[in-house]
Amino acid sequence: MRKFVLADVVVPNVTSMTTYRSPALDLPAAVGDTGHDVGVAAHYGEPIKEQREMLAGRAAVDLSHRDVVRISGPDRLEWLHTLTTQFFSALPAWQATSGLVLDANGRVQHAFDGVDDGSTFWLHTEPGAAAALVEYLVAMRFWSDVEVSEDTAEVAVVHERIPEPAAHPSRVTEHARDVFVPRSELVDYLRSSPAVAGVWAYEALRIADGSPRLGVDTDEKAIPNEMNWLGSAVHLDKGCYRGQETVARVHNLGRPPRRLTLLHLDGTEERLPETGAEIKPADKEGARPTGRVGSSAQHHELGPIALALVKRSVPVDTPLLADGIPANQEVVVDPDIGLHVRPTLG
Repeated sequence: MRKFVLADVVVPNVTSMTTYRSPALDLPAAVGDTGHDVGVAAHYGEPIKEQREMLAGRAAVDLSHRDVVRISGPDRLEWLHTLTTQFFSALPAWQATSGLVLDANGRVQHAFDGVDDGSTFWLHTEPGAAAALVEYLVAMRFWSDVEVSEDTAEVAVVHERIPEPAAHPSRVTEHARDVFVPRSELVDYLRSSPAVAGVWAYEALRIADGSPRLGVDTDEKAIPNEMNWLGSAVHLDKGCYRGQETVARVHNLGRPPRRLTLLHLDGTEERLPETGAEIKPADKEGARPTGRVGSSAQHHELGPIALALVKRSVPVDTPLLADGIPANQEVVVDPDIGLHVRPTLG
């Protein structure tokens, strides 16, 4: 499964959801997003074709609205190991990784993806998520020899699936990479790509992969076991970080209270469900809500799809209504996930 990069830093007039405007919006046919990704292009005129261009390795996506954090110092990896859900000790240079910061009850507070270049760990996350994350990291430095700086004003993120080596630091996964590009070079970098794609294409492929997005597919109660993060952002064979007891207990019991599912929506309606809308069983009139809708998109092959968080007790073959739209489920998180997932370094 692909991993996608996010980051963490607030810089006035750079990552603000209301004020940031990417210079790439001046590229031909660019149409700005009005949803979760205000400030960058939703598409460049042909969102379905842009998905195919991405899959073919020909398109780059402007993710410059995301926040970027740089962590340096000789203790950075051991320090991150103690604070996050991921196994950072002895992390090889250039190996893509993901991690979470949990509260004491195991609820997800921060999600990030990043890469270490041998001297610095680079990460990025949701727009506006950095302030609280950076504040937390700085407060937890104590005696560790680390420096945490927000680099969003200087560095932008570009997502692409082109296999050739990048000229800038990049986080390479099995199918793609996220490149940390100086903001002064962002437009030239995008122009050098064979094609550009907007965030609609990026989101459609992410949703189809069952890869959750913090604050969109999650709510304030979400724990990693529910969200398809075990094995990718959570290392199950490491000790002592805040919230670990909850993760371990739910995993050992094998039954998280809720589960992420991929919805295949009825394409007869000319709309997508709203984020946060109710999920209900389709075969029970007057039934109470059993979950919430996360992100949704039009996929070039699957048609309208969405991610949803539903109660574990909902059978995986139950037809659902997502914001009133009929939908069938495709399993992302097994209701008995703890019985099947085993520790892996991810």
